[in-house]
Amino acid sequence: MTNVDTNNAVNWRDYLELCKPNVVALMILTSVIGMLLATEQTVPLQILVFGNLGIALCAGSAAAVNHIVDRNVDDKMARTADRPIAQGRLEPQQAQIFAMATGIAGMAILIVFTNVLTAWLTLASSVGYAFVYTMFLKRATPQNIVIGGLAGAAPPLLGWVAVTGEIHHNALLLVLIIFAWTPPHFWALAIHRKEEYAKADIPMLPVTHGERYTKINILLYTVMLMVITTLPYLTGMFGLLYLVGSLLLGVRFLYWAAVMWFDKDSGMKTFKFSIIYLMVLFALMLLDHYLIEKLHYI
Repeated sequence: MTNVDTNNAVNWRDYLELCKPNVVALMILTSVIGMLLATEQTVPLQILVFGNLGIALCAGSAAAVNHIVDRNVDDKMARTADRPIAQGRLEPQQAQIFAMATGIAGMAILIVFTNVLTAWLTLASSVGYAFVYTMFLKRATPQNIVIGGLAGAAPPLLGWVAVTGEIHHNALLLVLIIFAWTPPHFWALAIHRKEEYAKADIPMLPVTHGERYTKINILLYTVMLMVITTLPYLTGMFGLLYLVGSLLLGVRFLYWAAVMWFDKDSGMKTFKFSIIYLMVLFALMLLDHYLIEKLHYI
């Protein structure tokens, strides 16, 4: 069992860090947009507040499990070395209790204040990340992030279902977009952190197949992402504003994917742009959605 460092008193920031707040914040952004896209009416305040709170708590619980499982490899990587369990500021048992409490609270909130379908889908997503990906896929295959990425792609669907109580094909398109975005997003980081993943014995694609092969896959997935992001326009979900904006964003993403061929140190820049890409893409969806709605009333 990890010994708690008495020189570093446990505080709320350590528990917050267990939740991976930056990752959860991006998930909640896509969840909120999923809610707003699901209806032409105003999203009920109860669902907007408690739906996202429940999703956030469950996501934080899954992130805490990730900290627990990866505690023996986190201190081998600069990106994760300062995590509270790896540094001994929290014991695994404390994190386990926290993960259980937040997970149960999140499920209870979703069942009481949204609907059962949202709760079950959120549970499936959390289990997929915390156990299927973290405990098995991450160490079993270099395609770990492709297969496990489905759990991280769920938030817009969860937001949609929280409002409507049903699974809609447009919501699944949003999931498909994030699913296709995840590999080039994460592999760019994996190239930048290749030596650290190798040291931690994590079979990320750059470690098992080399950087050139990984860069080819990043390019291919980026092209596939550009194609997939046109589908919401083709199905009539969004209009020209979204189509033009998504294509311009896609070209920019493709540019950064191509830059990686000539600049071996550009992986982190590509990774950071991919986050901006997703945020702007979903903002475009929202803008287009409300523009079309406004035009309907003219």
